[in-house]
Amino acid sequence: MDDPPPPLEAPDPRASGRITRDEALALVLRGDALLESGDYAEAGQRFSRVVGFDDPAITAAALLGLGEARYRLDDEVGAVQAWMAVLELPETPSTYPAWRNVAAARVRDRDLSGAMDAYREADRRAPEDDKAEIANRLGWLAKETGDTRSSQRYFAKGRGDAPRVTLTLVIIAVTSIVSLTALFSTERDAIYGLLQLDKPGVAVGEYWRLWSVTLLHGDLIHLAFNMYALFLAGSIVERWYGSIRFLAFYLACAAAGSTASFVFGGDVPSVGASGAVFGMFGILLTAGRLHHPVDRQARGIVNQLVFLVIINLVFGFTSGGSIDNAAHLGGLAAGLWLGALIPPTKVPTLSSLWNRPSDGRTGAGRATAPGYVVFLGLAVVGVAVVAGIAVGTNDRQGSSVDRRVAESAVYGSASADGG
Repeated sequence: MDDPPPPLEAPDPRASGRITRDEALALVLRGDALLESGDYAEAGQRFSRVVGFDDPAITAAALLGLGEARYRLDDEVGAVQAWMAVLELPETPSTYPAWRNVAAARVRDRDLSGAMDAYREADRRAPEDDKAEIANRLGWLAKETGDTRSSQRYFAKGRGDAPRVTLTLVIIAVTSIVSLTALFSTERDAIYGLLQLDKPGVAVGEYWRLWSVTLLHGDLIHLAFNMYALFLAGSIVERWYGSIRFLAFYLACAAAGSTASFVFGGDVPSVGASGAVFGMFGILLTAGRLHHPVDRQARGIVNQLVFLVIINLVFGFTSGGSIDNAAHLGGLAAGLWLGALIPPTKVPTLSSLWNRPSDGRTGAGRATAPGYVVFLGLAVVGVAVVAGIAVGTNDRQGSSVDRRVAESAVYGSASADGG
């Protein structure tokens, strides 16, 4: 095995002329090392040499370090100027720490209102591990400014006992309420008749059943398993993609699962959110493997999904037809496609942290997914659903015609014999 190449030697910071990307990175790394060793003046020279480089992420990192060097040299005005310059650039991984540094500087200047604004900006970009600390600082600032109610809310968030209602929890609540109502209602047959995936009903245009089926479950164990799985997988998908895209993905995977059941699942009515849940599994599998989201909380769960999916599919195939594996596979296929095509945009990914986009712009450690990419992903699922509905409807209409022809032949024969 070959030894790794030695690190690039940082150029002389006093030299003039254009520097390469590798040289700029080497200067920033050398500046960081000098900061650690306490040589703040030399560190500032390295960072200053990089400021103005045409990659905003590298320039922002240099400005962040330059501000730190100036602050250590008791030049707080110059430090704040450097950090504010970071905020004038496009979003980069340095934007969040710059906002935190500006907020702390405003606290020292007793500009408490300005500090709260800066901490709020930092909170929007903060990793999950830092949010409690920022919430406590906002709580202190709110208390100092006399806003007791906001102070209590921020401190509660900092303790981790503040309620956070996610869309995943809303879907779980609505599904549980409808399912429990249907299971224990005296009008059970009517509710199931209205909302279940009735295949002949879909064939005559009752398309709402593609989604309403997710609100019903056959028994309490089925409901509990699906809602627990949705809590685990849906929470991660929502954290990676945001609430709006999570909802779009959930509905798309639900429709794909229902369509697969409609085409391949026979005429037996189906209930359950399994197709949508398997779609969430699929998104996590491909997005986790292909886009590598930097999310330590989710890593252990995502790594176990392959085994969980295989076990459930095998159990479905050996259940004697009591489990709608067609819905599982349809939802899973839609999720695999969406996760492969669309990178997570609410958490950093390895590619967004290390790769330079072709247009020279960067995000705050997060991948970008243009609207047309999301539209393409959902449109492909939509086309598959429409095609599946057309095929399933045509098959059922053909079967209905064949059945009526056979019945006519039988009745005609009986009439002739009787005559």
